[in-house]
Amino acid sequence: MKYIFAAASLAALVAAGYGAPAAAQARDAAVVGPPSETGEAVRTGPLPARLSLAQAMEEADARSPRVVAAQAEVEAARGRQRQAGYRYNPTLNVDVENFAGTGPYSGFNGLETTVSVNQRIDVGGRRRARMTLADAEFLAAKYRLEIARADLAFDVRNQFATAIAARDNLALARENEARARELVRVAQAMVDTGNEPPLRAFRANAALVQATAELRTAEAEELTARRSLAALLGATVPPAELADGDLGVAPTSADALETLDVRLAETEKLIAEARLQGQRADGRLDPSVGFGVRQLRETGDRALIANVSVPLPVFDRNRGNISAARSDVAAAIARRENAVVNAQAEIANAQAELEASEARLAALEGSGIEQAREGVRLAELSYRAGKSTLVEYIDAQQAYATTQAELIAARQARAEARAILARQAAADGDADHQP
Repeated sequence: MKYIFAAASLAALVAAGYGAPAAAQARDAAVVGPPSETGEAVRTGPLPARLSLAQAMEEADARSPRVVAAQAEVEAARGRQRQAGYRYNPTLNVDVENFAGTGPYSGFNGLETTVSVNQRIDVGGRRRARMTLADAEFLAAKYRLEIARADLAFDVRNQFATAIAARDNLALARENEARARELVRVAQAMVDTGNEPPLRAFRANAALVQATAELRTAEAEELTARRSLAALLGATVPPAELADGDLGVAPTSADALETLDVRLAETEKLIAEARLQGQRADGRLDPSVGFGVRQLRETGDRALIANVSVPLPVFDRNRGNISAARSDVAAAIARRENAVVNAQAEIANAQAELEASEARLAALEGSGIEQAREGVRLAELSYRAGKSTLVEYIDAQQAYATTQAELIAARQARAEARAILARQAAADGDADHQP
């Protein structure tokens, strides 16, 4: 039996806009947001033996699992964005009636066959709501990728600064230990010549023991810092040496409203609003229309049929979901305001810390360290000439060591403040890839 299918009706339905969403597939390039991911493979292998901050930042971005995970989330959101643009599929119905009965309907004598196509019409705006939600989620995924990179760069900056400070503290500890060892030799010589009582030699030896203990601690902390840096970069073997240089030049200010966290919060507000729009659309009625052909076997006649079906909102009007979505929008607005306040506070604190560390460095690198070094030299000359005591000489050495330690701490504090400002100023997706 040959059935005539209502091809003309279906073609007209598809031509009316219910086919594949070519426009939805082209929307990816139109989304405004952070730069897209590169899609490069995760890097493995050893780190460079001599590692600079710029190399560390580049290695981290190429190796980090958190960046790979965020890139995968972007691709997942891209797929959902593409899927959201498709319209409802039509439904093919084949109905066979009036057969295998009694009398004139026994066998297939009274058979009636109906072939129809039904299409649900989106008059409630569900597709538009889906597309808006998918676009916002895709944009949020891209911001989360840039946040992952910015957070990683922030961690690398801080850990690199910690490793540099540990290296400098180790050099200071070695210098202090060598100076304490020389002090023991000088003190013992003074005791042997009768210029100092034996107690002075004991005091010098005690200072040496303390300096040696501090050296061992500094060695352990320096190795730990390099290992932590290597682990952050996804490597097991730490770099043998860290390159000297500025620990990350960063802007001295940032706009709180332009930070990645605030932009993500704004995008999440758009997501909440899109979900509210979707819940409202789900509460509206979408009719289904159908067109088909019916053939009567008994007479051989054919006739077109049409139908319209509309769901009746007797029990479920989706009011609960709409109310929940409204509350989600209010929560998203509050989170956005909180993100702005936190960004403003963090930027202000970082700027204050940067100014304070710069002032400390100016004082220490100027006359402070030179005066402490000169004090040690004069105290040593005075002690060797018998004009000052061993305690005064040790005090001068400790003052010099303290000044050097403060200088190292001030440099680290400056680097940490710059890392915070660089993290907050990373809205364009490029700041975190630059040293």
